[in-house]
Amino acid sequence: MPNDQWGPYKTPEDQPQRSASDIPQGQGNSHEQNPHATQYPQQPQDQQSGRGQYAPNPCGYDPYTPQQVGHPRPRVSFPTAVRLFFKNYAVFNGRASRSEFWWVVLLNILVGAVLGGINGGMGGSTTNPSTLYSVLSLVWELATLVPRIALGVRRLHDTNRSGFNLFWALLPVVGWIVLLVFYCQSSHPDAWRRYDNGTLPVEE
Repeated sequence: MPNDQWGPYKTPEDQPQRSASDIPQGQGNSHEQNPHATQYPQQPQDQQSGRGQYAPNPCGYDPYTPQQVGHPRPRVSFPTAVRLFFKNYAVFNGRASRSEFWWVVLLNILVGAVLGGINGGMGGSTTNPSTLYSVLSLVWELATLVPRIALGVRRLHDTNRSGFNLFWALLPVVGWIVLLVFYCQSSHPDAWRRYDNGTLPVEE
């Protein structure tokens, strides 16, 4: 019967000799027990739950939490928008929501319709209706010129654009279309970081 005591070696002298320094203290080397084992860094364990702790997100927010628009301007009704329009008469800082802007656009349309109705209703009067209409229109335009410009600038700020984009209005047709597109856009989530400084418009 063959002697398998020494494995693949015929005699004890044929076995490779190991020094004491090659033998690990305490537990054996995992590579010697399993040469194919791969060592991975262990995650720190939560002492209470026994689960691994996750490192904080470098982005500063939870990717699974819906992100909200920071410091949004309020959605307002028509009377509130008209009141804010005059209360923020010459405030060029800050922002204006779409409802704040478009309710005022409707206000200007209604005022123009009323003045036009007055002009037509005075057709049989001795007073020249066109002259009265021109005077009333001029008074309204001058009274609301500054707040309309300020509102347009704040609406552009709310889309994260500079108020200098208002100069698009000097370019007929094309510039007006560009501004219309800007004014229709929703609030930008980072606009408040750039434009909420100085004297800010009131919200009520």
